[in-house]
Amino acid sequence: MQPVEQNFLDFCRCSVIMQNMENTSETFDRESFLAAFKKIYASADGVQLFASPARINIIGEHIDYNGGKVFPAAIDRYMYFAIRKRDDTKIIYNDLQFEGTYAFDAGDDFSYAKENGYANYLNGILSIIKKRGCKLPSGFELLITSTVPPAGGISSSSALECGFAYAVSELFGLGLSRKDIALIGQQSEHEFMNVKCGVMDQFIIATAKANTAELLDCATLDCEYVPLEMGDYRFVVMNTKKKRQLADSKYNERRSQCEEALSQLKAAALPLPAGGKFSNTKDLPDLCSLTAEQFESAKGAISDPTILRRARHVVTENERVLKAVSALKAGDLEGLGKLLRASHASLRDDYEVTGLELDTLFDTANAQEGCIGARMTGAGFGGCAIAIVRKDKTEQFIKNVQEIYTQKIGHDAGFFACSPSAGTAAL
Repeated sequence: MQPVEQNFLDFCRCSVIMQNMENTSETFDRESFLAAFKKIYASADGVQLFASPARINIIGEHIDYNGGKVFPAAIDRYMYFAIRKRDDTKIIYNDLQFEGTYAFDAGDDFSYAKENGYANYLNGILSIIKKRGCKLPSGFELLITSTVPPAGGISSSSALECGFAYAVSELFGLGLSRKDIALIGQQSEHEFMNVKCGVMDQFIIATAKANTAELLDCATLDCEYVPLEMGDYRFVVMNTKKKRQLADSKYNERRSQCEEALSQLKAAALPLPAGGKFSNTKDLPDLCSLTAEQFESAKGAISDPTILRRARHVVTENERVLKAVSALKAGDLEGLGKLLRASHASLRDDYEVTGLELDTLFDTANAQEGCIGARMTGAGFGGCAIAIVRKDKTEQFIKNVQEIYTQKIGHDAGFFACSPSAGTAAL
């Protein structure tokens, strides 16, 4: 398997429609989508429709691969799939946002090929489904469209993976659970796309419930649905529109640094104060098994100051997640906002994954009337930030932040307000 030189987000950037976030429509017209399917495939008889949402991570960044707890929510921007069985074994992909048709066969041994673009993500899912012993009794025809802003840090690739896996499972009666869907998406990323991602994005997209966020333990996949009652506030997603050429390499570097921190802690075999699950560092399965107090007592085992900062972010961010859940359960949005600001500061200073664009959005957003907290979300090095903003201040918030961001950065940002959504589903 060839290593992936560019991920799905990079493919998105190659399309003309990806130049501006606003070019992706916020609305979906079912009849127009079916008409497009009919135009491409001669009829729309027997077509099944599915939708798969984007996501934001409210808090808990870069800890999903460290055994931590994260707190994401699906949002009301979707990728849509129209799919229909064929009488033969041919598989055909089309996408309304991308030119060209990709054709394969249900009997293929799917492998990554750069020239296949986004179809690699679909073929990766089919490859893992087949590895798990599921058979495709026939081919199918697929059409995709989207209201998810691509290259925006809200996981368009995972929406694609989970929506497609769910559609194929439903089309052929494979009986895949929502947890299966999430794990198949992650396994495809690891084995087919050669991207060692965590499971958070796929899990929330596959399993989300309406009007909730989801506290997910990435070590055990235990989850808790927490009512997401925003009252007079909404989330606003802010896109830096920065190309993230370094995101993949820096992601892998941070992951390696965390592994090194854990290795040094385990090798030191230090006793730990009470309060966590483990009493000695040699038994730690991951960094997030440490409480902040335990980390302070054991941090002397980490010799490199950079490695130490990476580990400190992981441990403190995991605790911020738990505090955020408590704040939301108590209806304390102001408290949640403070935790968002603390999260960004840690990601900026200890994990070093923000940069000028994200920091400008962070500083500017938090200075606006009606905003009670903002932070970067996603991998960083570009991508998106989120803010909690009063509904009646949203328009002025966007105007002010846009003006300052453009003056400082030299190009505009993208903005949209969003609400919590249910996960991948049939229409």
